[in-house]
Amino acid sequence: MMNREKLISKWLDNNLNDQELQAFKALEDHDDLVRLNTHLQRFKADDYEVSEELHHVLTNIRREPQKPRMHWLKPIMRVAAVLAICFSLYYYTTTLDTTISTDIAEKSMVELPDASHVILNAKSTLVFNKKNWKKVRDVELKGEAFFKVSKGSSFNVLTASGSVTVYGTQFNVKQRNNYFEVICYEGLVGVTYKSHETKLRPGDSFLIIDGEIIAKEKENLTTPSWLNNESLFNSIPYKVVIAEFERQYHVDFTLLGVDSTQLFTGGFSHDNIDVALQSITLPLHLTYSKENNSIILRGD
Repeated sequence: MMNREKLISKWLDNNLNDQELQAFKALEDHDDLVRLNTHLQRFKADDYEVSEELHHVLTNIRREPQKPRMHWLKPIMRVAAVLAICFSLYYYTTTLDTTISTDIAEKSMVELPDASHVILNAKSTLVFNKKNWKKVRDVELKGEAFFKVSKGSSFNVLTASGSVTVYGTQFNVKQRNNYFEVICYEGLVGVTYKSHETKLRPGDSFLIIDGEIIAKEKENLTTPSWLNNESLFNSIPYKVVIAEFERQYHVDFTLLGVDSTQLFTGGFSHDNIDVALQSITLPLHLTYSKENNSIILRGD
C-alpha cells in the first residue's frame, strides 16, 4: 500500500492510477484535502511558482556558500508566506461547521458522520462539526427534525429552548417560536429545560408552549406524522396550526374574527392545499378566500 504522503503528492500532480485514486478517496481527510486544494487554486501569487523559487534559493546557497547575501531572504520569505497560507486554509476548512437548511415546503435527509440519520422538516436548520464528531456528537437545531441515532458516545441536540440528550435511538424535536416539543419513539431521551432534566420513554412527550409545560397523552404513532406528509395536532393552539401550514405551503394567513388561541384537534395533508384548507377550517366553522399566496380566514 502506497504511503499517505506519496499518495497525496501523486494526486496533486494528477498522476494517480485507478487503484491509487480509490485509495486516495478512502483517506479519512479526503474531503478536507479536496477543499484545501480548491482554495489554493483560487490563490495566485503574482508570477510566482513555489517549487521553482525554492529551487532557485537552494541553488544560490550551494553556489555561494562563502558569500552569504541577503538577496535570497526575500524568496524564502515568499515561500514561507505561501506555506503559511496553506496551513491557514487547511485549518480553516477543516474546522468549519456543516450547516444544512431546508426551505418552505421542503424536507431533507441528512447522514451524520457516524451513520446516524436526521430528517429535517420544512424551514429548519441543522449544524454540526464533522471534524470533531468522534469526540463530540453535538448538533444544533432550529426548527423540527426526526433523529435515528447510532449507538456510541453521548449525542446532544441543542436548541434555543432546551437541550436533548440521547439514551435511545429515535425521537423528534420541534423548536419554533414559543414552542418546544420532544417525542420519544424508541429507547430513552433526556430533555433539559431550565436546568431540569426529564426522561422520556417510548410514547412520552415533553411540550412547552409560551413558556408553559403542557401535559400530553401517550403518543401512539411509531414515527412523526410529517414524515408521511401530514401534520397532526391534538389540543394545540390554532396559531401553531396556522404557522405550520404556512411552512408547508408557502402562504401567508390573515385572520379576521378568528381566535388564534383556541385549541385545535385534527390535521392537514402536505400535498393538496385545497383539501388541507378545508381540514383546518371546517372543524372550526371558518370560511376562507385565497388569492395567490395570501389566504384570509374569517370567523362566523
